[in-house]
Amino acid sequence: MDRLRRRPILIAGDIGRAVMLASIPVASVAGVLTIWQLYVVAFAVGCFTVFFDVAYQSYLPSLVDREDLVDGNAKLELSRSGAALVGPTIAGILIEWLKAPVAILIDAVSYVGSALFIFLIRKHEPEPVHPDVQAGGERPSMRQDISEGLRYVGGHRQLRLIALCTATSNLFSNVVFAIALVYFVRDLGLSAGVIGVIFAIGNIGFLTAAVVATRTERWMGLGPAIIVGNALGTLGMFLIPLATPATAVPLLVVQGLVVGFGVVVYNVNQVSYRQAITPERMQGRMNATMRFIVWGTIPIGSLLGGALGTTIGLLPTIWIGAIGGLLSMIPVMLRPIRTLRTIPASPEEYTEHEAAHEAARATGGIGPISTTEAVVEAEERVEIEERAEAEERAEREGA
Repeated sequence: MDRLRRRPILIAGDIGRAVMLASIPVASVAGVLTIWQLYVVAFAVGCFTVFFDVAYQSYLPSLVDREDLVDGNAKLELSRSGAALVGPTIAGILIEWLKAPVAILIDAVSYVGSALFIFLIRKHEPEPVHPDVQAGGERPSMRQDISEGLRYVGGHRQLRLIALCTATSNLFSNVVFAIALVYFVRDLGLSAGVIGVIFAIGNIGFLTAAVVATRTERWMGLGPAIIVGNALGTLGMFLIPLATPATAVPLLVVQGLVVGFGVVVYNVNQVSYRQAITPERMQGRMNATMRFIVWGTIPIGSLLGGALGTTIGLLPTIWIGAIGGLLSMIPVMLRPIRTLRTIPASPEEYTEHEAAHEAARATGGIGPISTTEAVVEAEERVEIEERAEAEERAEREGA
């Protein structure tokens, strides 16, 4: 992502997914469709999706100003949530009326439409140039670039804490989600139709949060918005094991609304913060490394949930997942995240803030709690020093 322009990668990701998905109805009509082709298509579409997702998160900071990152991510989340709400309904209708191969063909065409919209973006994107190349040296190898990305995220305390929070949350939430549908049917006695309605209503939480996500940062500050979003997503999971056959529908509807709202508020704010504090040349590697870390725990959680559900039962496993999720609240409650107030205007402003904070810690102070305060304090110190120097010069001249 940091070696190439992001826009062509986005278009290639869409076209690649369209071609792979279109191969399914073609093979079905020809009578040669096999499960092995479905495996290949699923794997290839997954790869193209990773490239697309990392590219669009890295592309957004070059399209909007830093102060508009939260708003930009909120709008992207709004479109994604809307698609998640409407898409399954459309899919069900298409499969019922036209059968699965035609539905998949329409899905493939939708990716062509996505590529067309991205093609219509006209804002110029400069060719990425590595600092070593600018200085007349050679471009580092791919392995060196990957290592730099890993070191950048691992050595950055805010990114490290956000990665730890998200990875822990994904681990334990997928312990629950791996067996949740089985639990809903077997233990709570819910039908497929009722479960579908619960999920559909729950998606309204995603939509609502996408609309107000920008305001949460303004109302309560960036750090508190991240904490509240994570807390809602974590605590909402407890409504699943607390549900009984008599209370399942209302509790699960509330659970979907609360968790959906919290997840979007958390993601919009923390992704915007990550983008704002990362230099342009590191955006791709930062996002890819974060994605690798926080999504890497998802299959582990799913396998763990399935294994525990088989051995100790569904309800005890869901309780373990809900309680374990509380651990994700610890990293964002620590001071570096808790005291954030605004999105930095640039990576340089973030660096100034961190330098001021470290200086305050070294002298026993508490340090600034926001990037704006850091800049103000730095300017005040310079002004005081200049005034003191002017007074000393006036005294010497007077003497």
